[in-house]
Amino acid sequence: MPVNFQKKQERRAARHGGRDPLGRFPKGQSGNPAGRPAGSRNAATQLAEALLDGEAEALIKKLVERALEGDPAMLKLAVERIVPRRARTHSFQLPEITSAAALAPAMNAIARAAAEGAITPFDAAELARLVETALRAVETSEFDRRLAALEHQIEAARQEVPDAEPA
Repeated sequence: MPVNFQKKQERRAARHGGRDPLGRFPKGQSGNPAGRPAGSRNAATQLAEALLDGEAEALIKKLVERALEGDPAMLKLAVERIVPRRARTHSFQLPEITSAAALAPAMNAIARAAAEGAITPFDAAELARLVETALRAVETSEFDRRLAALEHQIEAARQEVPDAEPA
């Protein structure tokens, strides 16, 4: 007995959570709209934690021992993961950024402070990212101001031109 192919596809889509005939989800629609439950852990992570449970102290001692022996990978790992970054001890005055013109002096001040040792290169990079974010904010603000001015001009031009009466 022949079956209407389209109806068969519709029944299949209803059974398979709205997938298309090839089994794919439509664009913008997830197969799991609720997402992964909060706090759920990857099985591999749980296994690794179970295997290492109670061994953390011994592992850290071994890592430090190998780092002190000169193993470059262990030294890097120890410095990156174990030794916390110390906070900057010197204060640094960043010029106020209120316009695009103020960005260059701010970057110059950051570079000068890093060169003089007042701030670390890491702190300089963080401050440069801050200036970059300020640049985007200034650009967005300027774009918004210009767009509002153009919209105002268009609205004013529409009001000046009387609507033509149909003949």
